Amino acid sequence: MFIYFFFIRIAALFGHKKARAMVRGQRQTWQSDLGSQKGCIWIHAASVGEFEQARPLIEKIKADGKQKVVVTFFSPSGYEARKDYALADGVYYLPFATRRNARKWLETVEPKMAIFVKYEFWPAYLRALKKRGIPSYSISAIFRPKQHFFRWWGKGQLKLLKNMTHLYVQDEASLQLLQRHGVQNVSVAGDTRFDRMDSVRGNRSHTTDQRLVPMAEFAEGFNRVIIGGSTWPEDEALLVRYVEQQNEWSEQPVKLILVPHEINPQHLHYIFNLLRGRMTTYSAVSQMKDAESRRNILRRADVLVVDTMGLLSATYRYGQVAYVGGGFGEGIHNTVEPAAFGMPVIFGPKYHHFREAEGLIAAGAARSIRRYDELAAALDEAQDQHTEIGTRAADYVQAELGATDKIYKEIF
Repeated sequence: MFIYFFFIRIAALFGHKKARAMVRGQRQTWQSDLGSQKGCIWIHAASVGEFEQARPLIEKIKADGKQKVVVTFFSPSGYEARKDYALADGVYYLPFATRRNARKWLETVEPKMAIFVKYEFWPAYLRALKKRGIPSYSISAIFRPKQHFFRWWGKGQLKLLKNMTHLYVQDEASLQLLQRHGVQNVSVAGDTRFDRMDSVRGNRSHTTDQRLVPMAEFAEGFNRVIIGGSTWPEDEALLVRYVEQQNEWSEQPVKLILVPHEINPQHLHYIFNLLRGRMTTYSAVSQMKDAESRRNILRRADVLVVDTMGLLSATYRYGQVAYVGGGFGEGIHNTVEPAAFGMPVIFGPKYHHFREAEGLIAAGAARSIRRYDELAAALDEAQDQHTEIGTRAADYVQAELGATDKIYKEIF
């Protein structure tokens, strides 16, 4: 672990942006007024996705107005996206998980308990928590046989899990796997992400949120609107090809709201070249003061590129079909978001490590594709039957609710 953090620091010295942000963030954490957070409930998430799993629990904790909550992130993207989260009493980068940092963090913050989300298990912190008798929990965790905990070299890590106060896992398979390896402080609670997205879906009326006006105007009057969420270049090439071919001959135009996973200049330039100008960007139209000119630009464009962070989950309400990106890379992104809005969901081939994606496929609410002809067939079917397929997606999400209540009642 020390070697891993050492190489992050070396990368920062050579100008690696994420590494530099992490090292700078560590420094800012120690320079902040951490002492004012004594007695807090400490919640740690790797990045934005894990934070969204923690969010419904944070909202429940803060509802009584008595508990102080501190949130930490490992990744720069997570910290930057949620550093101003209103319900947290403090948001920080988690200091690198060395024994010295763990001891210093706990001595300074003195948390009542620590809650780690999904995959986060930092040995130095878990050992320090155990030594001080501070309760530690894992929520929305999921385990698979090939993880290092269950290999011959992972026995030390497995012992750390046994020493945690309790692990709340997503499914029965994780429970049985842990119990076979002697971890008994575990129970199935489900995935709190479903509760979070049900809450977002419940707040469907965003008429006062001016940020969403461009999406609403772009989709208004059209019934073939695809939302491309957290997309990468491989996803975008397929989606743009479909839009181009459909709009060459179809009497019902297809509109695409594209929300790239990364919005750096290089990626946006790639998208611009791919679309050859038949697009507009959220940042451009959202700043226009003339409403009529804005609407005209949006209606002429085939694609609206949302080049601003933090709007994807609310954007899904404006489409009929969702395509979730990442399936041609390391793995698909959040499929629960569109499913909660009652949308058919389509994604690439790398989904097998994602329980919710497999569940949506089994429910007849999602399809995985490997090439363009499969994408075209899946989109055609999803648009023609979006109400029926979308109902299956919403039903699947409803059946998965309740993890937050279970965890909250047992811990508090």
